[in-house]
This record gives sequence, C-alpha cells and structure tokens, in this order.
Amino acid sequence: MNPTPEPAPTLKQLLAFYLESGVDCALTDEPVNRLAEPDVVPAAAPRETAAPRAVREIPAATPPIPRNETAVAPEAAINSAREAARTAPTLEALRALLENFGGCALKHTATRLVFADGNPQARIMFVGEAPGRDEDIEGLPFVGRSGKLLDRMIAAIGLDRSKAYIANVIPWRPPGNRTPTPQETQICLPFIQRQIELVNPDVLVTLGNPSTQTLLQTREGIMKTRGRWFDYDTGTRTIRAIATFHPAYLLRSPSYKRMSWQDLRAIAKALVQTGSPSS
Repeated sequence: MNPTPEPAPTLKQLLAFYLESGVDCALTDEPVNRLAEPDVVPAAAPRETAAPRAVREIPAATPPIPRNETAVAPEAAINSAREAARTAPTLEALRALLENFGGCALKHTATRLVFADGNPQARIMFVGEAPGRDEDIEGLPFVGRSGKLLDRMIAAIGLDRSKAYIANVIPWRPPGNRTPTPQETQICLPFIQRQIELVNPDVLVTLGNPSTQTLLQTREGIMKTRGRWFDYDTGTRTIRAIATFHPAYLLRSPSYKRMSWQDLRAIAKALVQTGSPSS
C-alpha cells in the first residue's frame, strides 16, 4: 500500500520558510525557476535564437556587483582596515570611516551599517557578533526579539540603553544571517577594537561564543568562558571583560537563563566596586 502523500505546504508556510532561510526580498515581479530544464533548441535553428532567452532570465533591475568592488585581497583588506581604524579620533569619525570602507563584501549585500546604540559615555559595553534582519532594517543593534531580551537582562541590574553602549563585531548583516567568515571577522576586527578603545568602558561584556573568541582571544567554548573575568588590553588601558550567553541563544535554550543571571550579578558587583552602576 502506498503511504499517504504529505499535504502541499500552504502559501503562509512557504513564506515563513523563505523568511527563516533569509529570503526576505524579491528581485523580480515573476519567479524564475533556476532548476528547470532548458528548452530544447531545434537542430536547424540558428545559434542566435538561444541568446534572447538567456538575457531575459537575468533581472535587469538588479545587476551583479562588479567583482572589483568585492574581491579585495584578504591581507590588503585587513591592513587597510587597521590603518583606517587607528586614524579615527572619535566615534563619529570611526562611523564615517565604516560608511566609506569598501574592503568588506558584506557592505554590498547589507541594507545599512549597524554601528552602535546607547550611551558612548557608559561604563559598560556589550558586544555581539553581527546584525540580523531587524537590525539591518533599522540600522541599530539588538532591536529584534534578542534585543528585547537584552533590554530585560540589563534592566535586571538597574541599567537601560541610556546607561550602556551596544555594538557588534561585524557591523553589516551577513546574507541570510549566515555565520561571518573568518576573513570577514578579521577585516572588521580593527574597527570594533578601536570602538572599544574610544568608548573606554569599565566593563566589557561579550555576548556569545563568536564575539568572545574574537575579542578575548580564546578558543574555548562559551560554556567554559561564561562567567569568567578576562583582561582586555586596548593598548592604553586594561579593561575588565566577561563573557555570557547571547540573548538569541537564551531564546532557543531558556534553561540557561539561570547561568546568565549569575553572570549579570557578577557584572553588577563589578560596576559597584568601581562606582555606581547608574552613573
């Protein structure tokens, strides 16, 4: 007996699947099946008759990005980022440099730069990995579901965004929310390092494994690094740094919120030791 076939997905289910996969915009008014078999061209037909069909399948309104705009040699791009970042005297200048920096291909696929949010004079700085879809639309870090949870987390220790500074290692959204490549991370690293140096917080909090490993120079996983204090050296000052879970991870694994609360209590204690957490 043949098994009952699976029911075809509804339009709503298909749209939800596409959105979850990172397909959040359309390139043309009509869908194009890239996997369909090409039409068989009769043997007697001139070769030129096949050309118009190939041309019509390429969306004229969305030309591909020229390779010379994205294919920057990795070492050259990293060195260029280092040179540019160290010249920024202020956060405003650093943001302007990133707006004009062409060494990272993510800039050409993102909607906008996601630089930072919060108070640049804050004594605590939170750093995540990269923006998501909501952040890419609004141009601010942590504004989606994980951002709302981060707001509740910092509220639990008597803070809000007016008393904290929030940024990401990667300032542009990777396509489809994919994991940034090591090359993309190394290109963006000098900018977040300079950003931390200019904010000069008393406490640096890395959110999740990628930002922790990148900024605190450790290969251990977040389960071993969370709740531990590290020394983060800016070159001019040593800042106390601590790792904790990324809010997006806590949304997927709420059982770890208890550990995150322990980390927040340690952060609050460290802020009290050096002054009022609300200052």
